[in-house]
Amino acid sequence: MPSLTPQRTLLLFFCLCCCCCLQETLCILVQRSSERQQQQQQQQRENMQDSQVHTIQLFRRHRREPLSFVSSKVRRRAGARTGSQSAVHASEYYGKITVGTPPQEFSVVFDTGSGNLLLPSKQCKDEACTSHRRFDAAASKTALDVAFSSAPDGAVEKGGDRDVVTITFGTGEISGVFVKDHICVGKICTHADFVAATEESDEPFSLVPFDGIFGLGLQQMSEGPHFNVFDCMIRDKVLKAPIFAVFFGATDTEPSEITFGQYNESRMAGPLFWAPVSNPGYWQVGMTDITIGGLRQALCHGGCEVAVDTGTSLMAGPTDIVNDLTHKLAVASNCSNFDKLPDLGFVLGDHVLTLKPDDYVDKSEDGCSVALMTLDIPPPKGPLFIFGDPFLRKYYTVYDRQELRVGFALAAHPPEH
Repeated sequence: MPSLTPQRTLLLFFCLCCCCCLQETLCILVQRSSERQQQQQQQQRENMQDSQVHTIQLFRRHRREPLSFVSSKVRRRAGARTGSQSAVHASEYYGKITVGTPPQEFSVVFDTGSGNLLLPSKQCKDEACTSHRRFDAAASKTALDVAFSSAPDGAVEKGGDRDVVTITFGTGEISGVFVKDHICVGKICTHADFVAATEESDEPFSLVPFDGIFGLGLQQMSEGPHFNVFDCMIRDKVLKAPIFAVFFGATDTEPSEITFGQYNESRMAGPLFWAPVSNPGYWQVGMTDITIGGLRQALCHGGCEVAVDTGTSLMAGPTDIVNDLTHKLAVASNCSNFDKLPDLGFVLGDHVLTLKPDDYVDKSEDGCSVALMTLDIPPPKGPLFIFGDPFLRKYYTVYDRQELRVGFALAAHPPEH
């Protein structure tokens, strides 16, 4: 082996230095390339999350409708199948969605007190339908006429049977068939089944400013799993989180909104607390008592139940308890004692959700009245209270499908409210 001369030693040292520098340069290049990939992946995740959250502006109508007890029955046109469900309905806040390809726009009530999407169809010739936007299945490339609610992907065969649902709203009635299509709430889209109305009575439907009802109740309120649009959004992984949240403005000029995929802390004037859903179907929670002027009234013998209902324009409860509350509150019809009325509170766990007289009294030129109606919902869904618009203007509510719980926080309104 030849000996290392000084020249050879210097050359070897130079080569080793070059190799080390090249290796370090390659390491830096690989590291920077990895950092760029991570930044790109992070940006993609953020863009995806942005697309998985959407807030819909809600419009407020001026005229209140009374609460109506809703029942529905499904029949088969040649047929053997029957079913039923019930909900409480009357609405004041509504927003826009699109259905079909290309999209057809509709204004709907986002209603936590029912579980199906209901829209008037082109086949409906009643004034209640023709005075509103109607869904045209023939104009949608993605629409599928569904035969039976038990087979949500099964098309109607030529000359075959299909289910027809009839829904009664107090003095009104709707009949419809089932359709599956592409449904979008802003940029959040899914495929789901819904009810396309073929008949609608003039009252109350010809008088309302919205086209249909977007049910946000739990799956037990729906005709089937594929009829629950919110659950379909979760199934298709189009939401940042399996939640939605509702904010009702206190006046006609204050914005109202529903947010899908997360909740908006800027709409909260206090901390959020959670109450577990006690009986899935409605977003229903347990209530231990009611307070007047901070004093417990011992009205919930064995506990009361409350359904948080964004589709109800008033608050309601069992006749015996509401009559007792109305008597104890003693609101003068001429508003003479309005300034002396006590606070009204609802006890949920360790928290008391308090309403001021401005919140629970309807005050107008005609006088004052308590915004509490008697409503006796039979078992197994009742008896229960309904937290409607007066409560929802006071409290921001969040609905968590995965954990089956409802969140409550004092709503952030301008100081004068």
